[in-house]
Amino acid sequence: MKTPLLLLAVTLGAASASAGVPEAVQPAVIPAYRLIHPGLAAAGQPTPEALKGLEGMGFRTVVNLRPEREGPPDERAVVEGQGLRYVSIPVTADTFSLADVEALEKILDDPAAAPVLLHCASSNRVGGAWAVIQARKGKSLEEAEAAGRAAGLHSPQMEAAVRRVLGVPPAMAPPAPAAAPAPVNP
Repeated sequence: MKTPLLLLAVTLGAASASAGVPEAVQPAVIPAYRLIHPGLAAAGQPTPEALKGLEGMGFRTVVNLRPEREGPPDERAVVEGQGLRYVSIPVTADTFSLADVEALEKILDDPAAAPVLLHCASSNRVGGAWAVIQARKGKSLEEAEAAGRAAGLHSPQMEAAVRRVLGVPPAMAPPAPAAAPAPVNP
């Protein structure tokens, strides 16, 4: 128990030393944490200790992309108990929609919301949402998908959901190698 608290204390110290949200966080505290844009961090599910320290890390808003059945039942109360804004936009690869992205964009476009911690279980859904946002801002599909992967997008199911939301045909699997020609007998 002392180790996660010590890691959190080190993380909090780094946040206050940089006068903003930390550039990096120990993966044991917040997995897959990365800054993807000024004032926006992508992450997997923060530990209970990390949830309790988000205000001290400099965040003002927490956006959770996990459906309620997946996450800690007290996450909203813990976040709001620190005076932070908590927003739930439940997403799965099957349910991911343009409406989800628009709800997220509304939050990210609000200067009063920043800095924002955007998380799901592993940052996969975060990366998917970020890819669609980037495409809507004019990035090519390849650039948007690369930005999504940099933010945590990693599953084929979520990659397909991104393409579905963007109205792009699913990625084609590479063709199977051609069969070797049958030997010819002279």
